[in-house]
Amino acid sequence: MNDKSSYRFFDILVALFVAVLLISNIASTKILTFWKFTFDGGTLLFPLSYIFGDILTEVYGFRRSRRVIWLGFFCALLMSLVLFVVQSLPPAADWPHQQAFENLLGFIPRIVLASLIAYFMGEFSNSVTLSLLKIKTKGKFLWLRTIMSTIIGEGIDTMVFCMVAFYGVLPNNVLWAVILSNYIFKCSIEILFTPLTYLIVNKLKKKEKVDTYDYGVTYNPFKIT
Repeated sequence: MNDKSSYRFFDILVALFVAVLLISNIASTKILTFWKFTFDGGTLLFPLSYIFGDILTEVYGFRRSRRVIWLGFFCALLMSLVLFVVQSLPPAADWPHQQAFENLLGFIPRIVLASLIAYFMGEFSNSVTLSLLKIKTKGKFLWLRTIMSTIIGEGIDTMVFCMVAFYGVLPNNVLWAVILSNYIFKCSIEILFTPLTYLIVNKLKKKEKVDTYDYGVTYNPFKIT
């Protein structure tokens, strides 16, 4: 296995993963309709974070993926705190957009909490599932491993976020419609991107000269060394 410092593409994947996460959080402020689905705008991009998570775990292993997940978590938390501070500071006398800023980017504790908990549980479930299945299948059936890990990870993510954020706010029939729409759309993106995931994984393994199997790895998410 190569030393981490010699990996040529690891930092690029980390940057893209975090960018997707943060952009998705901002895009989520708009609710849109696409065909028969109703979901927040972040849903268009957020499934890519699971694809990046699959690639990181498949190529570099769970331990490095775990550090990236934590990095994304703290970046999302930092963004939320900065937006809260900016929202709380008094606007300039001639700046008339305070209410618009609060409506779009305002700090809503329940939404922020839901987003962070769902991200944490979903991403770690995805990474652990993929890692375990890789050992179980001896590195075969990548398509099965990426789809199964997404079904589990995205299922937990979608359910936790919607229940924490909207339970008691939306009528139950609307809430379950949002959960189902988000879940189907996110899993469909993973399936559609499977050929691209294969291409990127194979290229990275060849270029980086690494294909990590997580034998003996602890899956404790709080052990980040």
